[in-house]
Amino acid sequence: MLVPVDAQQSGIIVTLAYGTPDNLSGRPIYLNPICLLQVEAAAKLAHAARLAQALGLGLQIFDAYRPPEAQWRLWEACPDPTFVADPRRGSPHSRGIAIDLTLVDGNGRALEMGTGFDAVVDQSHHARTDVSPEAQRNRLLLLGLMTAAGWDNYSKEWWHYQLFDAKRYPLIADGAMAPPLM
Repeated sequence: MLVPVDAQQSGIIVTLAYGTPDNLSGRPIYLNPICLLQVEAAAKLAHAARLAQALGLGLQIFDAYRPPEAQWRLWEACPDPTFVADPRRGSPHSRGIAIDLTLVDGNGRALEMGTGFDAVVDQSHHARTDVSPEAQRNRLLLLGLMTAAGWDNYSKEWWHYQLFDAKRYPLIADGAMAPPLM
């Protein structure tokens, strides 16, 4: 069951990139951008937000649940399985158990991560030493917070986290949503 992320209560900033043209497709994909997650994922996200708040930081979300129909649009824009899950196999986003996010300071400004969200370059991978030491520290801090809150990471994207055992969650089509995102 998907639930909306309660950004106000958790202090999370929601900026769904696929509701704007500022994403790798170059155009809005969501007509009705709503930040949704499975109940278990939403609870783990709230835990991560509390851990960040204890350090004077916050979270900014770029994407959460992503309908399979949106996954196809991203695949058409970037058919690279390193950065976009092949929609024929299904994405953890399309199951409502993945989140793309970054850390923000107490004023809501994104911390330096070395690349932007959705940058399809090798420097987006975790454990890169060819980004600034500040970006390396910030990535490790995000990794530590998310791991402590029960999330798994994807080594090729510093911004992507998902629940373990993704296949136990079904793919959820946009038409099953009320209202639909697309």
